[in-house]
Amino acid sequence: MISLQNDYSEGAHPQILKRLAEINLEQNPGYCTDGYCASAAEKIRQTCTCPEAEVFFLVGGTQTNQVVIDTMLAPFEGVVAARTGHISTHEAGAIEFTGHKVLELPQHEGKILAKELKELASHFWLDGNHEHMVFPGMVYISHPTEYGTLYSKQELEAIAQVCHEYKMSLYMDGARLAYGLTAPGTDVTLADIARLCDVFYIGGTKCGAFFGEAVVFTKHNMPVRFLTRVKQHGALLAKGHMLGIQFDTLFTDNLYYKIGAHAIRLAQMLQQGLKDAGLQLYINSPTNQQFVELPDAAVKKLEERGVVYSFWEKTCPDKTVIRFVTSWATKEETVQGLIKILKEIM
Repeated sequence: MISLQNDYSEGAHPQILKRLAEINLEQNPGYCTDGYCASAAEKIRQTCTCPEAEVFFLVGGTQTNQVVIDTMLAPFEGVVAARTGHISTHEAGAIEFTGHKVLELPQHEGKILAKELKELASHFWLDGNHEHMVFPGMVYISHPTEYGTLYSKQELEAIAQVCHEYKMSLYMDGARLAYGLTAPGTDVTLADIARLCDVFYIGGTKCGAFFGEAVVFTKHNMPVRFLTRVKQHGALLAKGHMLGIQFDTLFTDNLYYKIGAHAIRLAQMLQQGLKDAGLQLYINSPTNQQFVELPDAAVKKLEERGVVYSFWEKTCPDKTVIRFVTSWATKEETVQGLIKILKEIM
């Protein structure tokens, strides 16, 4: 079997596993009030060059998005996102479940444009009936996006400027942030993200951890009684030290960046292999997610050869876009094996 289905199929990076084993019999205070969480938070503040940042650890991406958006918005506010954004598509209406509407913008290779965001906000405030409408209170973006694409620093600055002008918080979903930070050609750093965003999260689940995400509030803006409100959402982990030790490890000796760089190297190898097999990339992703459109007959042949992939979308009745994903655990021989099969069936 060749599996490049996602970047969280395996357990955790060996260094994380080692440290978890070392502290297994320790007794630690609960709910992220332990020393490991404190140490991890300080390392994140230093890496972000944001000494005033407030950091909290949560268990997963959907829980993080729901908790952050719900606690930062007033009851009458909604969140702006691309139509392809994770909160718009693959979170089962978790945001709407809290009473906040997702206000969709067109997507451009997974991204939103500052110009269109400004038009949305401007039209809202110019509408004489806006008191009867859902207020745009936050902007949600993903970096990398759901299509593996990245914002440039200039694009982020333009979006942040619109958010500031219309008093909307800017929130970045960083589920795969390790791969965005290490992608070739990117000019966006963790310090840039901390400077431009009001809140963002550093993904662990898809970047080498067993589970967990680190939420970073950058403007002394962590919601009041945040721990209590996290618990109200059912998202508070009693064994919070297990989150802390994982992020403490990820941010020791640049492990987070090493994990990202490994996955990117193999994703670039895969991308070139797809091209060598005569395949047309569905989108030019510089990160660890690679998309290709195949005839359904070819997809069936892949399945018969034991290849495991992610379904992405149907583009026409007899063609399907599928996704391959690399991670910290991906081996070069796995990528080479997939390329060989693709060349044989196409």
